Amino acid sequence: MTTSIVIDAQRTVTPLWPVPQERRIVTVLFADIVGSTALVDRLDPEDVRALQRAYFDTVAGVLHRWHGVVEKYVGDAVMALFGARHSDGFDAYRAVRAGLEIQAALDRRPMVDDIRLRVRVGVATGEVVVDLGAAVTGGHGAASGAVITTAARLQEYAPPGAVALCAATARATAGLITQRQLEPVPVGGRVPPVPVWHAIGPVRPGADRHDGPLIGRRRELATIRDQLGWAIRERNPRWISLVGPTGSGRSRLLHELTRGLTTVDGVSVRWCVAACQPYPDQVLAPVAELLRGFAGIRRGDGPAAVHDRLVAALTPLFPPTRVATAVPALQRLLTTPDGSAAALAGAAICREVLLRLAAHRPLIVAVDDLDRAAPAVSRFLHALFSAATERGLPLALLTVHQPQWADTRPGPARRVTIRPLATVQSGRLLRQLLTRAGQPVALVDRLLPLVGGRPGHAAAYVTSVADGADPAALGLPEAVRRAVNAELDHLDGEGRAVLMAAGTLGGPISGAALDRALGWAPGRSAPALRGLVAAGLLLPHRVDGYAFAAPALRQVAAERLPRALRAVFHRRAADVGRLDPAGTDQAGAAGTTVGGSITRPAEVVRLDTVRPPASLDAVRPPASLDAVLAALAPAGPGGATSPAPRERRSRTPTMATRPALTTSGANRAPGARRLRAVTSTGDVPSAQATAASPAPNSRWPRDTGRPEASVRTTSARSAVRRPMVDVGAPPGTVRAIPFPPLVHGRDGLAASA
Repeated sequence: MTTSIVIDAQRTVTPLWPVPQERRIVTVLFADIVGSTALVDRLDPEDVRALQRAYFDTVAGVLHRWHGVVEKYVGDAVMALFGARHSDGFDAYRAVRAGLEIQAALDRRPMVDDIRLRVRVGVATGEVVVDLGAAVTGGHGAASGAVITTAARLQEYAPPGAVALCAATARATAGLITQRQLEPVPVGGRVPPVPVWHAIGPVRPGADRHDGPLIGRRRELATIRDQLGWAIRERNPRWISLVGPTGSGRSRLLHELTRGLTTVDGVSVRWCVAACQPYPDQVLAPVAELLRGFAGIRRGDGPAAVHDRLVAALTPLFPPTRVATAVPALQRLLTTPDGSAAALAGAAICREVLLRLAAHRPLIVAVDDLDRAAPAVSRFLHALFSAATERGLPLALLTVHQPQWADTRPGPARRVTIRPLATVQSGRLLRQLLTRAGQPVALVDRLLPLVGGRPGHAAAYVTSVADGADPAALGLPEAVRRAVNAELDHLDGEGRAVLMAAGTLGGPISGAALDRALGWAPGRSAPALRGLVAAGLLLPHRVDGYAFAAPALRQVAAERLPRALRAVFHRRAADVGRLDPAGTDQAGAAGTTVGGSITRPAEVVRLDTVRPPASLDAVRPPASLDAVLAALAPAGPGGATSPAPRERRSRTPTMATRPALTTSGANRAPGARRLRAVTSTGDVPSAQATAASPAPNSRWPRDTGRPEASVRTTSARSAVRRPMVDVGAPPGTVRAIPFPPLVHGRDGLAASA
């Protein structure tokens, strides 16, 4: 099912899920020309038109390169959204880089009559409601929220040619963008004044600090050491992938390996390590970093020092004539690793350097955050691995990336997944972090349920407390929220729907409860649940169903839903929960146990007295007949239905079984009420008069005086009665029941299984 949204005469078709609207954290960029009124007054209208086209083309080109969405053009101002449809955790960084590049591009490009435009740029980060179907270029009104006004006001305080940042944007880009804080300014009449930062430029990447002892991860370390040692010992190259979500400690584990694995069987091992920065200016920058590490070149070295270090590194590997031709090509790669023909030629020489180095001494090439790299880096590593395999060299590749990154790794690749820390290990880590931050160790009990076994989440919470957050009302740290939002956006539509619904419903995650809440056919959520377990976002629950791998996942998934949809999910869950799992509805009528299941006397429900609220018709799909009947079953723990009688047991869809096809005679949910139908104009017989009389020693329960109700049939077919033998009734007892009519829940909300 799809919904169509018409925006500016162009039709955008978007799937029903993800939901048409979401609450999202986005970064808004607002750019405006300085002195545009005076400029337009002195120009001819045709020149104004040409000037606007050149300006808008330049700005839009930069925004699209940094994956921004131009939401609107207001006069000579441009407003763009970053993270409106998809977040990678670096939305604020991309917006600031786009703002800086807009300034540089306008400085380089003369406009009409050599006019040079100067612009002010404001960048703000905050929560908005996004119309996902309209979040395309030219989709006016795609987002709503106070952050849009903040971005527009911030640009007024930026000097010409500068980029002004709000506090949230400055925090999100700390360590990635050089910033200068200014005096707070009054923005939109807000009290107190808002602090402002100016962006200077990107920060040169540096090595991450890894202080303190490593806690846990012994199994992962041992596995990787064994794999690397085997590859070097057998001279059979091996590719190992170290996989884990953001905050799992991937980079720390790589640091421990480079520091601890220095020899194999007494033979010295050389490491060449590179880290991929988010959205690098040059696509081959990681390859250039491998070369710098091998040759011992520092970023501050001049051309002469770079030349001398390259000659010294290549002389033991190549003949003099080859060294003379290779050094200039490698210097060009170090200067501009931009993917040009010259840079690619230098990368080919670098690959040969690594192969010859491995022939002289065992070599391990490691690349951190490979999921951020351009495809050219992946191709470089594939070619290196294939050549080393052909030559039988003692070389191993170790790549570190997130679970969703997909690449076809050649040869006998091994995947090592980083699991969450155990509770005891998380407690030790929190005590260590709190002690170093000068915070009371007693806070471990407060923080331990929040970190979900992820070291990065533990560090973020401790930093939040150290910065003055109230431990009693501790909110989700911004860094954790950005990372979790990116994890959600890597999922397909159904996976996001399942996580959002599960986060809203709470408790153990049951496939049956999710199907009811989402209005899906029974079993439809099962493939999505399996995929979420494989992605490490859900864990099999020790009792029944699934649980979130990290508490932050549940919170962020639930908060992404608009309030109206949250209310629908809660109402549907409440409707299913009206029937108590113990066999008693809210009226207090008791059931009887038959063969380990709860059975109750037949009840007659009149549909012409139950109508769904009109306000919900637009948000729920029409419920099928089987779905409505199954929704009347009592919900067990986590939303699962009670077990079926042994005589009529039907298999419940699980992770290992496909959901059974529904049939007219066997799809009644276990423990569901037996329904009788009468016409809306006929008299309603009492439950006692119509129930089959039990034999003295039979297991059939007696009626308990349930209030009378009726069912209105929806077609002539439903008035046809057919004989049916009740399970557990005395021999020879036959009841005539109609084909099931269309039934709505008691309070009028259409439920679906």
